[in-house]
Amino acid sequence: MNRLIGSAMWQEQFEQLKKGDHKALARLLSFIENEQPGYEELLASLPAAATPVIGITGPPGAGKSTLVDALISIWTRQGKKIAVLCVDPSSPFHQGALLGDRIRMNTWYDHPDVYIRSLATRGSMGGLHPKIIEMTDLLRQAGFDWILIETVGVGQTEVEIAGLADVTAVVLVPEAGDEVQTMKAGLMEIADLFVVNKADRPDAAAFVKNLQAMLAPAFSRKQTTIPILQTVATRAEGVQELAVAIESLHQHPEQREKKSWLLAEKAYQLIQRKRMHDIARPALQEQIRMALMQNDFNLYRFVKEAT
Repeated sequence: MNRLIGSAMWQEQFEQLKKGDHKALARLLSFIENEQPGYEELLASLPAAATPVIGITGPPGAGKSTLVDALISIWTRQGKKIAVLCVDPSSPFHQGALLGDRIRMNTWYDHPDVYIRSLATRGSMGGLHPKIIEMTDLLRQAGFDWILIETVGVGQTEVEIAGLADVTAVVLVPEAGDEVQTMKAGLMEIADLFVVNKADRPDAAAFVKNLQAMLAPAFSRKQTTIPILQTVATRAEGVQELAVAIESLHQHPEQREKKSWLLAEKAYQLIQRKRMHDIARPALQEQIRMALMQNDFNLYRFVKEAT
């Protein structure tokens, strides 16, 4: 069978997906990712599903992958089924995933209750894959109890994950003081909880105290506190408490009220992408190159004429 399935075959693959067939799931994810004929029909046929989506984000080196690995361990021991989308930086040469989280999480590669897929950002500025919304909605149909999305640490543009995840955890390390200062405006808006990983390092307690002080204005605006948990993911310390906190936040009434906002964000991104579908950077570059030969190029006039 061709790896990229045709439009006449997705119904059969979808039935297999609902039975827990990971090969069918992989084929349908590729079907969507590559925009094969019929993929929009598949998406339009998806029934409503409430599988919780957890975003794990934060700066590079914070230990996000190790933390996700530890969460998988806890939930699989409870009999839960877990899907993980690891969004990695793109290779500048082939646009594929550069880091390959499936290698770092190889313990779960053949586990029947775990599905892990690495995706590339493909130049997306929000640290996410261009088809992340659609692929996540397909995963909701596959019988998983939790969907984890680990994003690239790309600074303030990490806020995009908040438009996708039901609960967003921001992972930091004790040495991240300067990075937090840079990112704090966006972080305050998107974080449902903070995780200070590698908390066995010096000054971890002081960092937590400083983070609490920094977030105090956000607490007063939201009339609630944002949990700050300490973990040592390499030793699974504090990860059980993190799993409990995620489950509690997902059940919180405020999270249920967030649903309409999440759907509006997703709708906005999908509409924006559809309207921009026929605009390609290489074509724009060629048009600008030709326009520059006229010696009176004006960027704003060019954009007005192009739209």
